[in-house]
Amino acid sequence: MATTITINLQNGGNTLQNFCFFQQPAQYSSGGQVFTSSLLGQPLLPYQASGAILSFMITLQTYAGVQQQIAPLQPGQPVGQAGAIRAIEPTPAQGTPTGNTTTMTVTPALGLSPTTVTAGLNTGVFRIATATFNPVLVAYNTGVAMQTLAGGILLSNFVTAPPSVALDCTPSLKFYVQTGTYPAGTALDFGAMSATAAVCDATPGFTAFNVSYNIDGTWTVKNMVAGRLANGKPGLIVKSEFTT
Repeated sequence: MATTITINLQNGGNTLQNFCFFQQPAQYSSGGQVFTSSLLGQPLLPYQASGAILSFMITLQTYAGVQQQIAPLQPGQPVGQAGAIRAIEPTPAQGTPTGNTTTMTVTPALGLSPTTVTAGLNTGVFRIATATFNPVLVAYNTGVAMQTLAGGILLSNFVTAPPSVALDCTPSLKFYVQTGTYPAGTALDFGAMSATAAVCDATPGFTAFNVSYNIDGTWTVKNMVAGRLANGKPGLIVKSEFTT
């Protein structure tokens, strides 16, 4: 079973506040502009008055995704649903790679092939072999897709696909929480949004985060990992806490 990341959010302010969740962009070999989209956007009442907690859960199964680009993207505009997705396994640090490459097709319809193995890719990398097409006539977004526990799949971050290239992607395990009204699938300005956001970094193995939005606009984040209590039942172990 794929690991699940959970971010539990409390609003420590005095008023209703809108929040959004997003992922740090992958590194892409294409060198083009990388776009980021909101994975969830939802309002949250003050915790002191309501006891409300917003829990964002997402599986860490990595997906490659591709979609036709309807119009050049701008922050605040909808990205849309992925036209095709494929579960894929980034190249492991040790052992034999399993399914680290998928091939994009555009005829007879947009799609991504079952995965194959490409030797020699760096650790953490997966590859999308893009199709042959005329980028003047049609453009495609391609990159890292994510699946929520509710089953929704979005392009988390992506580039405009160059035709006929081996596009290598190195996804990140950092997630962010920020204020603002950005429904799932909305394009974000990652640099501006992440500068003052709460950071939830799952890279060291953390699987749960308790995030509090403080009344002064700062954040408190408690990093947690799955563990077992003294009675043998599943529990959470607090590993560190920091304020931004």
